Amino acid sequence: MVGGERRNSNHGHQAAASKSRGVGLGGVCVPIHSDLDIMVARQRGRELAAQLGFSGTDLTLIATAISELARNIVVYAKSGEIIMTSVQRGEKKGIAVVARDEGPGIPDIRRALSDGFSTSRSLGLGLPGVRRLMDEFEIVSAPNRGTSVKVNKWIL
Repeated sequence: MVGGERRNSNHGHQAAASKSRGVGLGGVCVPIHSDLDIMVARQRGRELAAQLGFSGTDLTLIATAISELARNIVVYAKSGEIIMTSVQRGEKKGIAVVARDEGPGIPDIRRALSDGFSTSRSLGLGLPGVRRLMDEFEIVSAPNRGTSVKVNKWIL
């Protein structure tokens, strides 16, 4: 799903390694402020996905998507958070990852989701890559109101 507006985050500057916190049943929240926090979020997401039973290939895809989402927070919003939780829908189980910030927002979501578009001149996967790596993708953003991206990956 693509559209809308949204919000949320917290601030302060300390490594996420000392500030990540549990979020319900096996979930974790990693505050994102720096490159170190990106690495912590990637590792915590990989650990949670492994506990849920994801394969080696899927572990890499999930970790890569988390890295991209966290990097977007650092580059565009300066701070935010990555929340990772286990999810279940009927017989399916998987991982949900939410990246949210209170940054400048994305003025043109359709353009941001097109391949090759980058305002930071990066060669990263960006949002289109994250969308391809994960099974479900939802983004909500508006100028000066922040961005929230939610992705799910299901165990096949």
